[in-house]
Amino acid sequence: MAVLDDAGGAITAALLERGLTSSTWCDDLRSELLVPEANRAATPAEAVTGATTVLWRLPRALGALDEYAQLIATHADQAVQVVAGERNKHLNRSMNDVLGRHFTTVHASLGRRKARALLASGPRATTASWPRSARIDGLALDVVAHGATFSTNRLDRGTALLAGCIDEMPASGRAVDLGCGSGILAALLARRGLRVSAVDVAWSATDATRLTAAANGVTVEVERRNGLEGWNEPIELVVSNPPFHVGRAKDTSPTRELFAQAGRLLVPGGELWCVYNSHLPYLAWLRESVGPTKIVARDRSYLVTRSRRSGQR
Repeated sequence: MAVLDDAGGAITAALLERGLTSSTWCDDLRSELLVPEANRAATPAEAVTGATTVLWRLPRALGALDEYAQLIATHADQAVQVVAGERNKHLNRSMNDVLGRHFTTVHASLGRRKARALLASGPRATTASWPRSARIDGLALDVVAHGATFSTNRLDRGTALLAGCIDEMPASGRAVDLGCGSGILAALLARRGLRVSAVDVAWSATDATRLTAAANGVTVEVERRNGLEGWNEPIELVVSNPPFHVGRAKDTSPTRELFAQAGRLLVPGGELWCVYNSHLPYLAWLRESVGPTKIVARDRSYLVTRSRRSGQR
């Protein structure tokens, strides 16, 4: 059995209680760490290879749905049965259509407790199409992404606004792209000659960032980790387009912790550059956790702020 995107390790735990074992894949490191080590797969392809049953929490992004369905159809047993569940409010007809590209039979189960499953079987062989690359001409950058990577290989508005400030940022020392996504900011910083680390909790982000750095001939040290936990090296610059969701739920508490971590690790005079939706309460948090903070760019929806670490470490 294979399990994909097991939020909190709940599906794997339920199988183990019934004496069943699985090869489990979680894109989010926080969920992976809740799965027994013996059940963890290193990649989604490894998780589904040879599987006759796949239990799957449906992803929100259709790109992720397409990539994972393609992996199952390519690597699982030809007799594989896929059971992909989600709350009714998050299901839409496009999900059936995406699964239909990769399986001959797709239908929905009966509903239970405001949820249902999409059931798929009869895998179709298709040519691998993920990860995908796109050229962002305005940045002269080739961006590579997985289906689950934030914004895939497109330039979202927030990152575009922050990228427009790159030349105003410190040009030497250690820089960290915190929540690196597809690696756009990390690649731009590395192009300027900084020593760059890229950090994200999602495998789909860190692997995409490695591929983006390679595609542009720059060096970026990439780590899949939960924020800056356990980091012990001084940092001169942090850039971030932080999330305000955990899974499907709005939750800004992880971002507040990221700001606190950056405030502890930045050298005196070090800077945190951040972009975020203007309605979020981050300005006060940045001043509290890092230091003096000013707005350096804005549009109708987003702010870019620069926070400078003051005082002794």
